[in-house]
Amino acid sequence: MSAIAAIDKNYLENARARQNQLTKPPGSLGRLEDLGVRLAAIQRKLKPSLGPAAVVIAAADHGVAAEGVSAYPAEVTPQMVLNFLSGGAAINQIARVAEAEVYVLDVGVNGPSFPEHERLIAARIRRGTGNIAREPAMSPAEAEAALRAGMNAARRAISEGATLLAAGDMGIGNTTAAAALTAALLGLPGADVTGRGTGVDEAVYARKVAVVERALARAAGELGDLEKADPLDVAAQLGGLEIVAAAGVFIAGAEAGLPLVSDGFPVTAGALLATRLEPNLKDYLFAGHRSLEPGHARQLEALDLSPILDMGLRLGEGSGAVLAFPILRAAAAVLGGMATFAEAGVSEG
Repeated sequence: MSAIAAIDKNYLENARARQNQLTKPPGSLGRLEDLGVRLAAIQRKLKPSLGPAAVVIAAADHGVAAEGVSAYPAEVTPQMVLNFLSGGAAINQIARVAEAEVYVLDVGVNGPSFPEHERLIAARIRRGTGNIAREPAMSPAEAEAALRAGMNAARRAISEGATLLAAGDMGIGNTTAAAALTAALLGLPGADVTGRGTGVDEAVYARKVAVVERALARAAGELGDLEKADPLDVAAQLGGLEIVAAAGVFIAGAEAGLPLVSDGFPVTAGALLATRLEPNLKDYLFAGHRSLEPGHARQLEALDLSPILDMGLRLGEGSGAVLAFPILRAAAAVLGGMATFAEAGVSEG
């Protein structure tokens, strides 16, 4: 795994200085200014610009769905992959208006192989994970393969022109895996990070919390202190193939020097994993939104990220990340395109 360079702090300082010389009162564009400065530092130029964008939706199934932790049956995962490929999902509509390409990475769907499609990346490692309440999600070798699959998917999107990159997710049961992995990486009780996912009732929610706690106890029995264990080994015990693949998307994106946008709870679990593997990756990462999942707020806090949007989203698919793309485009355009007071001949206050 290649090292990711930290951003150059000089670019942060110089971009902030330019931002303060633009024809507006300093700070009058609020967080848009901060976003632009970060984009300049990531791109290593004082006038950032964003061209084509992409989202890689990693899809995989979860054995833990057998514990009755979701409001939807497992067969929804392959059905939704086909919906993504036919352009009928929410992410397709959001990506269209955000000028983003949608790639679908099959890294572990439990079903027949999908027909060939120009935006399908077939890299299935196994047909779903093990039931984390009872067994490891995958082997360490499979976790490494999932990470590589995500990296390769990101590299394809970048080779086809992406200058801004997000990861999305699809997998029934994946908020349970995300809760277990987040709790393990952050040293938190399962109940603190377990939410209602697809909108389960009280009985299912209570069962879900119990399943997460069982999974954590089982993994601790295998690895000992989960906070101190190798992060990829923890992901092999508790994560999802698509969550690990999302981490790979972010690693390859940061390696290429692109700004990266996280989505909701499962994808941000992948982002958290990625930063544990490559700490400098955090410099390249933006939080597209804050979801309704309680664990998502804990993830963002650990990553020291403020969400661009807070709209009560809880869909996944990369929807919240891609919805934030136009705001990032605007942030780059403001810093890159506005005139300074001196350039415009406008008197400063």
